[in-house]
Amino acid sequence: MKIRPINPMKINFLIRSIFIVLIAVFVVSCGGRSNVSRGTGWGINSKEGGFQYNLEFEDQESGPGLVFIEGGTYTKGQVQDDVLHDWNNTPTQQHVMSFYIDETEVTNLMYMEYLNWLETVFPLSEPRYRQIYEGALPDTLVWRNTLGYMEELTTNYLRHPAYAEYPVVGVNWLQAVQFAEWRTNRVNEFILERESYVQKNIRYSENDGGVVNSNSIFNTDAYLKRPETAYGGLMASDSIMGKSGTMKKDTATVNVYAGIDKGVLLPSYRLPTEAEWEYAALALVGDREYNTYRGKKKYPWSGEYTRSSERRSEGDQLANFKFGKGDYGGIAGWSDDGGDITVQVKSYPANDFGVYDMAGNVAEWVADVYRPIIDDEANDFNYFRGNIFLKNAIGEDGKATIISPEELVYDTLPNGKVMLKRLPGDLAKIPIDEEETFLRQNFSESDNRNYRDGDKKSTRLFASFNNTDGDASKKRPETSGMYDAPIHPKVSLDDEGNVSRNIDKSSRRTSLITDEVRVYKGGSWKDRAYWLDPAQRRYLPQYIATDYIGFRCAMSRLGQKSRIKKTARHKRGK
Repeated sequence: MKIRPINPMKINFLIRSIFIVLIAVFVVSCGGRSNVSRGTGWGINSKEGGFQYNLEFEDQESGPGLVFIEGGTYTKGQVQDDVLHDWNNTPTQQHVMSFYIDETEVTNLMYMEYLNWLETVFPLSEPRYRQIYEGALPDTLVWRNTLGYMEELTTNYLRHPAYAEYPVVGVNWLQAVQFAEWRTNRVNEFILERESYVQKNIRYSENDGGVVNSNSIFNTDAYLKRPETAYGGLMASDSIMGKSGTMKKDTATVNVYAGIDKGVLLPSYRLPTEAEWEYAALALVGDREYNTYRGKKKYPWSGEYTRSSERRSEGDQLANFKFGKGDYGGIAGWSDDGGDITVQVKSYPANDFGVYDMAGNVAEWVADVYRPIIDDEANDFNYFRGNIFLKNAIGEDGKATIISPEELVYDTLPNGKVMLKRLPGDLAKIPIDEEETFLRQNFSESDNRNYRDGDKKSTRLFASFNNTDGDASKKRPETSGMYDAPIHPKVSLDDEGNVSRNIDKSSRRTSLITDEVRVYKGGSWKDRAYWLDPAQRRYLPQYIATDYIGFRCAMSRLGQKSRIKKTARHKRGK
């Protein structure tokens, strides 16, 4: 009997087929993704319609300018050098969730883009919009000094190209928060166009000469809640939708929006919490050995000194700060830190997280309301003081209310600066009420800035203290009474246009701590090396701007803690 040889091509085909089948079996057995629901057996994302969900989502992308910070545990607070003997940041063990933070401080160039957008959308030629732009302007007069000549900086520091990549200053805490909100919307608007959910440049209205107008601006929260209202209601029409913005359902074409379930839009840009900022600045990951830290760090870099010990840069300063009385930059041509005032971002090496200028250059606003204590007994996970829980205002139609350009509401700050509370297109917000707090154990009210901060309301005897006899309108705010702080100044305008400025003239006030003071972290070009320690903390009223405080943004991390799969690095021997 003659045996015929097997065709090698058939052997290769058979091997490949078996290999593919084995891979498929392995993927299914390991819980690989499937378009069939494990809960009901029905199809997901089927062409016939039904339940739609993004099963291909893998990981949150890093927003423009952001660096990933893997969360972990660390000792928050001062561990050495308490020169002031105040111990207002006593050491506590805290855990911080993974998050993202700006690689550098927000620069003049970045802030100028924001101002340009405001001026374009809300033209100064219309009186009702003028205060929107003016309220966002940095206070350039912070550079003036009664016994120093700095006048050129008042006109040039913000706008001149020589300072484009320098950190923006003269911005108060409220302005920094509004910049972060604007940035969120512009980045997500860009993503919608990039992912073809809307057509390119749809934000430019042909009816208005090809410019953005206040009726068609984009807001992320409003889009997620009521997507048909985006761009002034243009999203209700399929004429502006991109390739990803429509789908066939039965015989009809329906609009598809990039909702939360799509995983396309990014979370909000915001100010980092104090715990996040301090954790990112310390960058203890560089001193990690297995699951422990090899020591303590005084600065964002390793070592106990402000000069580099690296061979190539030995002796160079590692931050921009004040060396001593009358010495802001050393001797010309030698021991110089590169600047008389601020310096260009990235002038110094990044820390072990890849973040620049977490010490020196400018101090930075963080999100927290200041209190001299860190209450780790109440919480030691993602610590933050300043939560004010709000909810969407619901209109008579039962839908979330969108702020229209005709409903501009301004707020006059204690120093007289006028700022817009919310931009047109934003969702209207109101404090939560008993509907959200009834029988809850994790929170009981909307404003939690005073929670367990040592005042009368934090005690179990509060009911006996909460006596409303007398004229309640004349009582001082609770926090002001607790810390004996001055009542915040008020600027008011009467019906005849007369301006009155009222301040607390009492000479007996002992503190500035109120619910309107915010923490700022890090040293600046004006500070001695003591303030370069990430654990140091100071505070200012949220409406005050200076020539040495800037800010950077952060973003929450969604999903798994780490971006890489961890492997065993220290196996126990047999």
